[in-house]
Amino acid sequence: MRLIVCALIAVTVLAACESKGLREVQNRGEGPDDFLIVPNKPLQEPESFSALPTPTPGGFNRTDQRPLEDAVAELGGQATSPNAPVPGVDGTLVNYASRFGREANIRATLAEADAKFRKRQARFSQIRIIQEDTYARAYRRQSLRPGPVADEFRRAGVPTPSAS
Repeated sequence: MRLIVCALIAVTVLAACESKGLREVQNRGEGPDDFLIVPNKPLQEPESFSALPTPTPGGFNRTDQRPLEDAVAELGGQATSPNAPVPGVDGTLVNYASRFGREANIRATLAEADAKFRKRQARFSQIRIIQEDTYARAYRRQSLRPGPVADEFRRAGVPTPSAS
């Protein structure tokens, strides 16, 4: 009997140590997964069927989804390269935004600091009986709770919109 109980405890401990990474997103229903459905861009008719571009095997098609480039283009950047230099028309905006100074490699610095933070938060985080979103637990202290924050502002006399 002791052997069976010890084996069950060992299996439970080993199962609790499974790590799926920082974000544990699961499909909790029987319906379709909305994130697997990606609409295609509409087909484009070329100006001249005799002057079609040369096919590029393994390359991009005009109708392929390119979310990063599309987002950059929608926000006013250059669709050809998301890391292109800032256009001249936006120079004034960039200068104003960086008037108090800026760090050239801020993304690398923040990524390194975030990796250290997540490593500290990950200690003993794999031992869970009930699955929990690791990301939400790691950043719980840094998240805002809108209800109490709105109440605090209202008590201070700041006019706030209704949160209900």
